[in-house]
Amino acid sequence: MASVSIENVRKMYGAVEAIRGVSIDIADGEFVILVGPSGCGKSTLLRMVAGLEAISAGTVRIGDRVVNDVAPKDRDIAMVFQNYALYPHMTVRQNMGFSMRLRHAPGAEMEAKVGRAAKILGLENLLDRYPRELSGGQRQRVAMGRAIVRDPAVFLLDEPLSNLDAKLRVQMRTEIKGLHQQLHTTTIYVTHDQVEAMTMADKIVVMHDGIIEQIGTPLDLYDRPANRFVAQFIGSPSMNVIEGRIEEGRLQGKDISLTLPEHARQRWDGRRVAWGIRPEQLRVRPDGEIEATVEVVEPTGADTLLFVKAGNDPIVVTLHERIDVRPGETVRLAADPGHVHLFDGETGARLTA
Repeated sequence: MASVSIENVRKMYGAVEAIRGVSIDIADGEFVILVGPSGCGKSTLLRMVAGLEAISAGTVRIGDRVVNDVAPKDRDIAMVFQNYALYPHMTVRQNMGFSMRLRHAPGAEMEAKVGRAAKILGLENLLDRYPRELSGGQRQRVAMGRAIVRDPAVFLLDEPLSNLDAKLRVQMRTEIKGLHQQLHTTTIYVTHDQVEAMTMADKIVVMHDGIIEQIGTPLDLYDRPANRFVAQFIGSPSMNVIEGRIEEGRLQGKDISLTLPEHARQRWDGRRVAWGIRPEQLRVRPDGEIEATVEVVEPTGADTLLFVKAGNDPIVVTLHERIDVRPGETVRLAADPGHVHLFDGETGARLTA
């Protein structure tokens, strides 16, 4: 195992700067997830750590060693790709032990390591099958097993669950997290799915347009987003945001007037802001100050999602109880000012007390 240090790393493709001075410190044994929308640079950054992309500027260290010019095979890493990258003409046993065979490892050692990985991943009865005879989830386990057999200092996973169906993704999320808790190997995991990030990571790195927007634990990012982008990217459904100006202690939007947290009423009077609240922090109450028209009702069993409009502002409400309302009806929503987030109307930065 080893720590990973990424220091002011940049990546240029001609005149285009895809990674713009990114720095991350990853502790030995930590499970870190790089998350962000497509094109934000997260997979490029992972490939730079792996040595599959050249670094234009900056330094990558694995342990105490600078690896900028070290070949991928010599970095003591193992990578798991989204398309599994299994050899179709090899059995599961042969796929998992291939890296050891390349190193001319003794047969007994290879058999022992493959057997251990197969036991950890529940593949013992599949070792003589070929990839075409496996389900998507089983193929992904084989890809994980091949990485485990290498016994690397760092695991790198590039959107490993994106080809699986929804139910299997949930199952594999749990299995990968459990595997990390068992092996304690430093892991860097890339995904565009913020639910994966929230449920699996020790630490999340939110990326956007080649920069880091925020680094923190899942709950830090959820409860204290650094800016409007993080606030709306982390959380499902995403945070509701209404734009307006603070006037006489209230947010005055185009079609709405809202109560503000006490600390904000005088401090930012006259300032343009974005008022945000999580869907689960809204309640349907007769005395609610937000009057809204129901557009869509989505019962999910445990929760009910209401998609409503207050004037021209769309709002999503997550209710943990069932409610008998229909599209076209009017409801009133109450928001606890203590759960309201405020962001600067120009920069999007979080305004704190």
